[in-house]
Amino acid sequence: MNIDLTGRKAVVTGSTAGIGRAIAQGLARAGASVVVNGRTQERVDTALREMRALLPHAELTGVAADVATPEGCAALAAGAPDADILVNNAGTARPNNFFDQDDGEWLDLFQLNGMSGVRAARHYMPAMVRRGWGRVVFISSESGVAIPKEMIDYGMTKTAQLAVSRGLAELVGGTGVTVNAVL
Repeated sequence: MNIDLTGRKAVVTGSTAGIGRAIAQGLARAGASVVVNGRTQERVDTALREMRALLPHAELTGVAADVATPEGCAALAAGAPDADILVNNAGTARPNNFFDQDDGEWLDLFQLNGMSGVRAARHYMPAMVRRGWGRVVFISSESGVAIPKEMIDYGMTKTAQLAVSRGLAELVGGTGVTVNAVL
């Protein structure tokens, strides 16, 4: 399959390593201008250097911002004010004991895995709707429907992503903007 995204701009949160980096590279290979995001400037610079060596003709930029916070999401929006494609990938998981976790751990994970995507969608989607084209993808998990007993908090955040992505898909139906979740 040959997908041509020339002229499109993509923002991929949490894209300095792992799944997010692979997504960013795939979008760049398809011709999109890609904004790489990570928590620190060092991580962003390293990812950009390595990706530019691999994809010398790609248009790659980076924004260091911790999207687990409202301030970090605002910094991402300021550094990359517009996008045709948004991939909400930032997130983490860690095995834990439900009975040992405190509220702060639950809230921290929800801020990163849940609210980062909510905030990014709130920023980028209105312009997509006005233009009549856009793609928003939430990187969720099968853990959102089959909750792991050793990561109940993670499952809850992935279930939330499914709810948000489905609700947004309904909200923007017929506008040319597509919203999906990948499990």
